[in-house]
Amino acid sequence: MTPVLWLGLGCRAGTAVGPLFETVRSFLAAHGLAPAALTGLASLDRRTAEPGLIALAAELALPLHGFSAARLEQETPRLATPSARVFALTGCHGVAEAAALAAAGPNAGLRVPRVRAGDITLALAESPPS
Repeated sequence: MTPVLWLGLGCRAGTAVGPLFETVRSFLAAHGLAPAALTGLASLDRRTAEPGLIALAAELALPLHGFSAARLEQETPRLATPSARVFALTGCHGVAEAAALAAAGPNAGLRVPRVRAGDITLALAESPPS
């Protein structure tokens, strides 16, 4: 059985699908993965209304899950790169890592900690198959 992989994403408001898609594609390729290996995409709930993220999820045929800042803040003890700056902006100490972990579940761990590519952050969480 294959592990469950969730890609956590953070981005600025208004980030277009082109840069998102290219960044995700490059990130996955760098880690030997294809989009088909992913279970879904996850982010801060207010970002899931962003046209770029909606289009990315549609392009990859993946669900897009959003979590409140309060829910993401609960993941802080499991974050590899908590950030006071991110907390000041969002109300949680991390978006990409926390969203990936929240989506992947309590038994998940970070397979790839936060990577920053311009205004986009990505992280990959993995949980064992159920």
